Amino acid sequence: MSLRRLYRQHSTAVLFACLAVFWGTSFVAIEVGLHYVPPLYFAGARYAVAGAVVFAYAVATSDRWLPSGRDEWLVVTIAGLFLIGAYHAFLYLGELRVSGPIAAVVISLTPILTAAVASALLPSNRLGVGELVGLGFGLVGVVVLVAPDPTALELGSIIGVVLVFLSAASFAVGSVLTRPFDSDLPLVSMEAWAMLLGAASLFVGGALRGESLGAVQVTPIAIASFLYLTFVSGVVGFLLYFELLDRTGPTEINLIGYAEPVVATLASAALVGHVVEPNALVGFVAIFVGFGVLKRDAVREFVVDDVPVKNDGYPDAD
Repeated sequence: MSLRRLYRQHSTAVLFACLAVFWGTSFVAIEVGLHYVPPLYFAGARYAVAGAVVFAYAVATSDRWLPSGRDEWLVVTIAGLFLIGAYHAFLYLGELRVSGPIAAVVISLTPILTAAVASALLPSNRLGVGELVGLGFGLVGVVVLVAPDPTALELGSIIGVVLVFLSAASFAVGSVLTRPFDSDLPLVSMEAWAMLLGAASLFVGGALRGESLGAVQVTPIAIASFLYLTFVSGVVGFLLYFELLDRTGPTEINLIGYAEPVVATLASAALVGHVVEPNALVGFVAIFVGFGVLKRDAVREFVVDDVPVKNDGYPDAD
């Protein structure tokens, strides 16, 4: 194996671990920040700033930053409304009622929901028996989270889990709706436009919800939460995501969703003293098994296949 290839493999693992930490801790940062800032304005401000930074990066580094034609404008609009706007609106509203680690577990259902939505909307993506089994495991995991003890149900927690579930569903719908469109717009440029459009939709949602800027409490903790979510989880996190997507492909990068709940649990215990209940762990295992069944072929290839990749652009060197 070449030294450069070995370096690339190890650096990919390091980037993956960094992204898991940045995105896993974001669930806790959201939970903390919501004590001081109304949810939709909080999410909107975060992505307005992050979108501006990513947009400047796209202009400086990409060969094209402006969408052209109906398809590309549809893609950035769908991404903005679903992948940024609706996803974060439901997530932030849900985290008013459930902890960050619970939200991270529910969000890990996203790849399974994406397959289900694709099956419903795209004729070429029908689910087989294995896929249905995987979807079933995922739904069982969510049910375990919602109702660990039917005699002690808390309405607030149920509503919180449902809202976060709608967040995952929004991301799944957005991911599927963007597939039929052909676009040569660089990913970083599309993400910048999606962030800015999503931020605008979140501000509109906040106004319709009756949120007030007067309710914002400017404290060191609120500022730290906002800066971390905007620049570390947002800007740096998405740039890492693009790099890993290019290196590993969409199936492997989906595995990041199963590292996030672990990071969120550890961070929540360390920072805010939350202890995750056993039902959350059971729910997470069920969702992870569901993903493994659903993507069994791709995961098997990712874990087992050790055949050197040819034409990877790195010459072999002893």
